Amino acid sequence: MATTRTPAPTAPATSSRGAGVALMSGSAVSNQTGAAIGSLAFDTITPAGVVAVRQWIAAVALLATTRPRLREFTAAQWRLVIALAGVFAVINLALYSAVDRIGLGLAVTLEFLGPLAVALAGSRRRIDLACALLAAAGVAVLMRPQPSADYLGMGLALLAAVCWACYILLNHALGRTLPGAQGTATACGLSGLLFVPIGIGVLLTHPPTWSALGFAVTAGVLSSAVPFLCDALALRRVPAPLFAIFMSLNPVLAATAGLLILGQHLDLWQWASIAAIVTANTTTVLTRR
Repeated sequence: MATTRTPAPTAPATSSRGAGVALMSGSAVSNQTGAAIGSLAFDTITPAGVVAVRQWIAAVALLATTRPRLREFTAAQWRLVIALAGVFAVINLALYSAVDRIGLGLAVTLEFLGPLAVALAGSRRRIDLACALLAAAGVAVLMRPQPSADYLGMGLALLAAVCWACYILLNHALGRTLPGAQGTATACGLSGLLFVPIGIGVLLTHPPTWSALGFAVTAGVLSSAVPFLCDALALRRVPAPLFAIFMSLNPVLAATAGLLILGQHLDLWQWASIAAIVTANTTTVLTRR
């Protein structure tokens, strides 16, 4: 007796994809909004103080949700975790210090060169070469000599970019040896411990106001806890390339948050540079299998 195969329903898949897009959008908006709000506390507790609070909140959130089995880690795994902890400590301090000097939009755009460099590294495709040249042109315009150019701030943003590239490679290595996010959570916890003396020193020398503490805590929640949860749920619903494309929108969202929350205006050339770097990354992702 012949049987007919009933086609699989597509509504649940479509609904899941839509939920994933909503989660990714929420993650990106939350991340950049949190960074903008956190910068409102720079004048009171300095970027280092805001980073310390953010790291503590991120450590508590990740360790509570992941609960890594520390006693089961091998020496090789601990080396990767310690290296990632150092990256965590440097990347946020470098980025927030850059935001304080050159603004949120430009700092996040330059930081975004890290994952773009990882995506392009080792590629021999002509389209990737074109994307690299397009991104390089955008960077050249952003860093062109001007009387108001803050090269220290740009250098700090580029340091954050290097750290982001290292973060991707270390996370990839940890993901092959430790299940789930145990390595990332442990590294975040160690980074939070590193910032205990720094944070205490900053808070003692720069007495915080309630509003400054509120801004720093809000940054920790919106830029760490919320994105981690949203990204983890989104990656269960959407393919990695789509996730990478949504990550590409972070420089645009950062510039928008800087404009709306902090009043940081960018000129036409700066917006064009951001668009060039975002386009380069999006094209790289879309043209890969």
